Amino acid sequence: MIVAGGFGVGKTTTVGAISEISPLTTEAEMTSAAVGIDDPGQATMKTTTTIAMDFGVLTIDQTLKLYIFGTPGQSRFAFMWDDLIKGALGALVVVDTNRIDDCYPAVDYFERAGLPFVVGVNTFNGQMSYSLDEVRWALAVREDVPVLSFDARFRGSVRDALLVVLDQALDKAIRQKSSYP
Repeated sequence: MIVAGGFGVGKTTTVGAISEISPLTTEAEMTSAAVGIDDPGQATMKTTTTIAMDFGVLTIDQTLKLYIFGTPGQSRFAFMWDDLIKGALGALVVVDTNRIDDCYPAVDYFERAGLPFVVGVNTFNGQMSYSLDEVRWALAVREDVPVLSFDARFRGSVRDALLVVLDQALDKAIRQKSSYP
């Protein structure tokens, strides 16, 4: 499972909230060299950034584990995404409604890759600047792509969002299977 989105939208928090292990993160302190390049937004106290990926694990049952990979949000690390999605079931594209433009590259990427994905609006304390319909319109995502709200800090909320991604992946697998003679 992939957790993607723009810089500072809550991907690392999402992975950390759902992982049953202490997540592997590649967080590094932001330095003055990042000024003007990595903009965490005005309403954040963000001082670190993911420079490679985040990794977490969630056990579904005794025979099935879900591996969760969080992508870096900056476009300069996009070259890693092709490797991260190999074997992935689907993706959760995390969106901050105050910075919708930052998630266009992730939406475009998963549309081109043909990987099932869900747009998850991180509510940041229950607040959204736009409705889910407005987010769908702004991102121009297809009607069959779920757009939902969740709070990246809470395990149950992240679980519910990932279940929608798994439903999308299952639907795709069923469609592919039925197309074979």
